[in-house]
Amino acid sequence: METSRLLRPILLSLKKRHYFHPTLHTSIPLSIKADFQKSYKGPKPKKEWIADWVTKNDDTVRSLPIYVGGFSLLAVLFNRTVSGIAPVADASSSQSRADLLTLGLAVTNILTGLVWLSIRPKSISAVIICAGCTVNPQGVECRRINSDLPEVVVSELLWLWESLSAVTCCRSLVVVYQSSCILQIGIAAESSTDVDDAMVVDATTLMQGSLYQGVLKSGAQSYLANLSLYPGRSQLPFLPGNTQAVILQPLGDKGIAVIGGDTVRGFTSADQAWITLFADKLDATLLKFESEIRVAVQDKVQA
Repeated sequence: METSRLLRPILLSLKKRHYFHPTLHTSIPLSIKADFQKSYKGPKPKKEWIADWVTKNDDTVRSLPIYVGGFSLLAVLFNRTVSGIAPVADASSSQSRADLLTLGLAVTNILTGLVWLSIRPKSISAVIICAGCTVNPQGVECRRINSDLPEVVVSELLWLWESLSAVTCCRSLVVVYQSSCILQIGIAAESSTDVDDAMVVDATTLMQGSLYQGVLKSGAQSYLANLSLYPGRSQLPFLPGNTQAVILQPLGDKGIAVIGGDTVRGFTSADQAWITLFADKLDATLLKFESEIRVAVQDKVQA
C-alpha cells in the first residue's frame, strides 16, 4: 500500500512526458518521436526527368537522328560552298576526305531515324499481358461427332472432353484421325457462310500445316502457352478468335488432338501430363477399332 503511494507520483510524471498509443498501449516519448522525424535521412523518391521527357516526346526522339543527319548534310554543303571547294570530292584533299566521312555519318543518322520511326511497340491487351487471366471464348457452341463411329469410341471421345473441360481451362477440342475430323466440340469459330453455325474443320489443310507436321514428326506434345505470339495461329481458324493457349497432342502417328484454352499459360505441367495419358488411352481405343473407324471415315467422305 505504501509502495503504491510512493510510485504514483512517478507514474503520473511519466504519463505526462509520454505519448500513449490508444490501441497498442505502448508509450513513445514525444521528444524521441520528434528527433526521429528530423533526423531521418533515408532514400527519397527521385524523378527521372530525362526518362519522363523521352516518354512524353516519343515521336520527336525517334525522328531526332533524321534532323541531325539532315543538318549535318546541309552544314557540309554550306562549308564547301563558303570555302570555295569544288562540289566534286577529291580523294587527294584532306578536307574532301573529312567531308566524305561526315556525309557517311549523316546518312547513317538519317537511316537510323527512319528505322526508329518504322519500329513501333506492339499494343498488347491487358488479357494477354496478364498471365492467368481468363476470357470468354468468342464463338458458337459446337458438338460434331461422326455418327458412324463405334459406340465405344464415341463414349471415349465424350469422356475425354468432359474430363478436360471439367479440370482444365479447355474450352475447345478437335480430334483429327485418319485424315478426318471425328470430333469437334466446345466453343468453335463462327462459319463465314452461316453465322449461327460453327466453322467446319478442314482436316486436309490442317495436316498440311507446319504445326501438324512438326507435332507428328516429333511425336511429342506441343504447348503454345500464348497463342497470339505464334505465327501458326492462322493454321487453326476453327478455334475461337480469342483462344489464349493451345495444346497439340499427337495420337500415335495417325492423328492429333487440338485442345484450346481460355487462359494464357492456363495448362499447368500436371495438366499437360494428364493430357498425354488421356491421349495414350484414346489412341489405344482408336487402334483397337481402327478398321471400323476407317469405314466410318470413308462413309463420311462419300456422303
